[in-house]
Amino acid sequence: MRVLLTGHQGYLGTVMAPVLAEAGHEVVGLDSGLFAACVLGPAPDDPPGHRVDLRDVGPEHLEGVDAVIHLAALSNDPLGALAPELTYDINHHASVRLARLAREAGVRRFLYASTCSVYGAAGGDDLLDEDAPLRPVTPYAESKVRVEDDLLELADADFTPVFLRNATAFGFSPRLRADIVLNNLVGHAHLTGEVRVLSDGTPWRPLVHAADIAGAFLATLTAPREAVHAKAFNVGGEQNNLTVAEIAEHVVEAVPGSRLVITGETGADPRSYRVSFTRIREALPGFHARWTVKAGVVELADAYRSHRLTADDFRQRFTRLAWLAGRREAGTVAEDLRT
Repeated sequence: MRVLLTGHQGYLGTVMAPVLAEAGHEVVGLDSGLFAACVLGPAPDDPPGHRVDLRDVGPEHLEGVDAVIHLAALSNDPLGALAPELTYDINHHASVRLARLAREAGVRRFLYASTCSVYGAAGGDDLLDEDAPLRPVTPYAESKVRVEDDLLELADADFTPVFLRNATAFGFSPRLRADIVLNNLVGHAHLTGEVRVLSDGTPWRPLVHAADIAGAFLATLTAPREAVHAKAFNVGGEQNNLTVAEIAEHVVEAVPGSRLVITGETGADPRSYRVSFTRIREALPGFHARWTVKAGVVELADAYRSHRLTADDFRQRFTRLAWLAGRREAGTVAEDLRT
C-alpha cells in the first residue's frame, strides 16, 4: 500500500516508518517538524514526506494514498492542559478534517492513534475492555474521545476507520521522549541515581513498547475489513499492567546503584486503570506485544549510556512542553505552534 504516515518525525512515527517500509509498503510522511530535531544518537533515515501543519493539510497531500496512519497530535496531558484550545484545534478538529479529506480522496483505511487514557478515572482493579465507559480527565484524552466519535460517523462501505487505543508508550526511539513514565524514570535513575515517583505510586498504568505499537498498526493495515471496520482496539499486553511503584521497582533493578524515592507530593493520581487486550489478540492473530517493561528498562538504560544522554537534553530537548516553550521563546514557533 501507499501509506500516509502523519507524525512521522515524532517519537512513535520514527519507529513505525521503517517497520512499514520493511513490510513492503510505500511510506509517505507528513509532519510539521516541531520535534524533528529531538534526536538522541544517529539521525534517523526519514521517509520522503510533506512538511505541513496538520491544520493546513489539503487534498493534494492525499493523492494516490491507499491508507492513512494518523499519529500526529499534541501528545500528552501537560501540553493539553497548557493550551486546551490548541489541543482541540489540532487533535480533534484537524484530525476529523484529515479523515474527511481522506474519505473524499478514496482512502479506504484510516488508522487512528487513540489512547487508553480515554478510560481515565476508571479506578478499581478490573480489566477494562473496549466497551468500558470512557472517563477522560484531561483535554488530551477528551480530544481522543471526540475524534473516535466523529470518525465513527464517517465509516461506510468504502471507508474503514480503526481506533487503536495505545497503552502508555515506552522504549527507545531515535526521537526520544523523556516525558512518559517509564522513559522518565529510567532517565532520572541514569542521571541522578534516584527513581523518583511524585505520586503515591498506587495508580495502575498499562504500558506498551513503541515497537509493539508499530506492530499493531502494521497488522491492522492489512487485516480483513470485517475484523477491524469501525472498531476500537486496546494496544498492549496484560503483563504490562503495572502500578507506578511496580514500574519504578523494575527501574531500580536494572540501573545499578539507583534507589527508589516515593515522595507522594502530588497525591493520588485520579488516572488509574488496568486494561484487557483480548480483542486485539483475537482480531489480529499476527499481533503479540513482545516487549516487557523489564526488557524495555534495560534497553533504555543501555541507550542512555551509549548515546551519552545529558541532564540538559533530558529536561529540554526530550520533554515536549519544555522544548516547545524554548522554541516559542526563540521565535521559531508561533503562539499557535505553527513553525
